[in-house]
Amino acid sequence: MENKNIKQLLMWILAFALLIALFHNLKGTPAETDIPYSTFKAKLKQGRVTEVKVRADLIRGQYKDDGGHLQNFRTLPMPDPKLVEDLEAYGVPSFQGEPDRGWVTSLLFNVGAILFFFILWWVFVIRQVQVGGKQALSFGRSRARRIDDKKKETSFADVAGCDESKEELQEIVEFLKHPDKFEKLGGKMPRGVLLFGAPGTGKTLLARAVAGEAGVPFFSASASEFVEMFVGVGASRVRDLFDQAKKSAPAVIFVDELDAVGRHRFAGIGGGHDEREQTLNQLLIELDGFEQNQGIVLIAATNRPDVIDPALLRPGRFDRQIHVPLPHLKGREEILAVHARKVRLSPGADLSVIARRTPGFSGADLANVINESALLAARRGKPAVELSDLEESIERVVAGPQRKSRLMSDQEKRIVAYHESGHTIVAKLLPNTDPVHKVSIVSRGHALGYTLQLPKEDKHLTSRSEILNRLAVLLGGRCAEEMVFSDITTGAADDLAKASSFALKMVTEFGMSDKVGPLSLKEPEREIFLGRDIAHGASYSEATAQLIDTEVKRIILEAQAQARDLLEKHKKILDDLAAKLIDREILSGEDIDAIFQAAAA
Repeated sequence: MENKNIKQLLMWILAFALLIALFHNLKGTPAETDIPYSTFKAKLKQGRVTEVKVRADLIRGQYKDDGGHLQNFRTLPMPDPKLVEDLEAYGVPSFQGEPDRGWVTSLLFNVGAILFFFILWWVFVIRQVQVGGKQALSFGRSRARRIDDKKKETSFADVAGCDESKEELQEIVEFLKHPDKFEKLGGKMPRGVLLFGAPGTGKTLLARAVAGEAGVPFFSASASEFVEMFVGVGASRVRDLFDQAKKSAPAVIFVDELDAVGRHRFAGIGGGHDEREQTLNQLLIELDGFEQNQGIVLIAATNRPDVIDPALLRPGRFDRQIHVPLPHLKGREEILAVHARKVRLSPGADLSVIARRTPGFSGADLANVINESALLAARRGKPAVELSDLEESIERVVAGPQRKSRLMSDQEKRIVAYHESGHTIVAKLLPNTDPVHKVSIVSRGHALGYTLQLPKEDKHLTSRSEILNRLAVLLGGRCAEEMVFSDITTGAADDLAKASSFALKMVTEFGMSDKVGPLSLKEPEREIFLGRDIAHGASYSEATAQLIDTEVKRIILEAQAQARDLLEKHKKILDDLAAKLIDREILSGEDIDAIFQAAAA
């Protein structure tokens, strides 16, 4: 693009220089008056002619008019053998001959200017119009970007934390590299691969790794690029994308955010025949129509596989659906190691410690942890990133940066200290709760304080007792405020929202309510469109809804009573912990353990 702009600039400069040269050339040519040959002879005899240039077909020169001013003239010659003698006789100061200009020279001189302006008109006007017409006609062409082999810098070595997903995709790479190996046994190359998972788990990175490993042309596009306000443009771009891929087969097409065009059809009020659905229909045809797309694999990524149209997900279109999960402990450590390659770590910066303290983090979150730690270390003037920088970066990712400019009054500071102490004490005293790693009353993000709990290991199942204990921990801060200050504040708003959500899921999703029973009353994920929401109401009666509300309230109140009972029994620890927080503002897990041990002694 830059080379094209430079060429256009040079062409404009050249044209401008030629115009200036032509202007000066025309300006330097004096205006000449045509006079009869007899007039020329008369002025010659009068001694007025001062300069004469003789050519076979033209005589040019200068003479003085009645006022003594020089005038340019020209006249057609006549047979006059004594012309030179007359020029000498009448004292012409300067006379000379000129070479005869042939017809070719005359043609170039007379027609050259016309050709020059025609060329300029063609380059800067006609050509631009044609290019604009091509752009208008290419409105329906795909905007997918073809990634060259030189730019394919990502490989499977750069992807960590999802070994099973990599294995599935490595088989696709083998299909593309050695199709004969599978065709001998009657196997066919998969038409499409759908990567789905939570945001930040590395779906796009996996697709780039496939391009880097396969060594075949790779076309990358976003699903939102297909859909425009004009009907038929999306379908046309899908056709053009597959046509480009067929010419370069074997090839890989990657479509990011597939749910932008692949959602359920006929889901809205206004009918289903819209631009997005035409694009989806064309995609279905290209994946599994009458024409076989030999050597073309479509890889798509989405965060919402539940909203994808079933016609896309059936075998023959997206033959494989690969889940890209959140990384486990070993995977997190590998991801941290990948992102830490370009970061200077101190010998004591153990990534395994950070991996244990970041359960539930996605690959993007872990990359952010490494980046934040490098920024923190650079800000503090350290030669390398230390473990303390990595630990603080976890808090920045979870709770946001510290807001030191937010000053609290002494009363607010006491309230926040008792609030966070309430969370901490309930979490320490109840079994099956995550260990408290740190408690702080330094403001971060939107929170005035926070209690950081980090699990010891990854959990895939959660029991009812663990959820109930978690509810008690969430409500411990509000209970502490009410006990000490005989009043409540708005600081527990987020705690109440989380506790209510957990209790509702216990009743409606997990079947953990004895009165409601082992029922799943959650609305199906597929009913997310306005048209379907109007067509279908709730799947349970009003009496059941009232029972759900009653059970949710009961669970919350019981958890609150449990938290209050623990805090009343350990009021001294609550006071000591709050006082220490007011004094030091941040307490580590070891500091909290020391306070509990001192109270027990």
